[in-house]
Amino acid sequence: MISADEQYLLTEYADIDYSRELIKEAIGENKPITLTGVMQRAGTLNQNKRIYPRHILEREVDNYMKIVNEDRAVGELDHPNESVVELKNASHIVRELWWDGDDLLGRIEVLTTPCGKILQALLESGVKIGISSRGVGSLKKQGDTHMVEDDYVLICWDIVSEPSTPGAFVVREGKVVSVSSNEVVNSFNKTDRLNRILNSISTNIEAINE
Repeated sequence: MISADEQYLLTEYADIDYSRELIKEAIGENKPITLTGVMQRAGTLNQNKRIYPRHILEREVDNYMKIVNEDRAVGELDHPNESVVELKNASHIVRELWWDGDDLLGRIEVLTTPCGKILQALLESGVKIGISSRGVGSLKKQGDTHMVEDDYVLICWDIVSEPSTPGAFVVREGKVVSVSSNEVVNSFNKTDRLNRILNSISTNIEAINE
């Protein structure tokens, strides 16, 4: 049974559709390999029976955009069981994020790191992959669903394989972590923490003015 005061490492999966021909063309022209697709959906029941409220996901994306703009938004190949992004395992970087209704879309670029080379080989071979967010937060049970609570902190997006059945990542996705979302925030650098505070103040002011 999920308790609202427990912190969980939360991950969400979405397919990435791509053309092998375009991948080979980019490689042949010595250009970066880029992939575009839906990163996440707000306010929608996902395969893990979780719902991310729009205002929470929007807030986290706003905070994450500073990391994107500073070319630091890297992700790993496969989900680790940790809440920290290991640079040695980085395979890609998020270049853009934008909203289309409740769909969060994004563009990622494959890196020329060791893990990025593995990802490139998978793409060249036509392996089906997906993009999956990684974050820390608590959940509140509402009937048969679990609402992501306001303490949720987005960490990154990782590249993962498609689960063979819905809920195949239940062990990793449902893992209770000893680190809290506050500790995750404190692990950010000072500029990132200040940016989160300013974004929060701006959001509260907008809410008051509405």
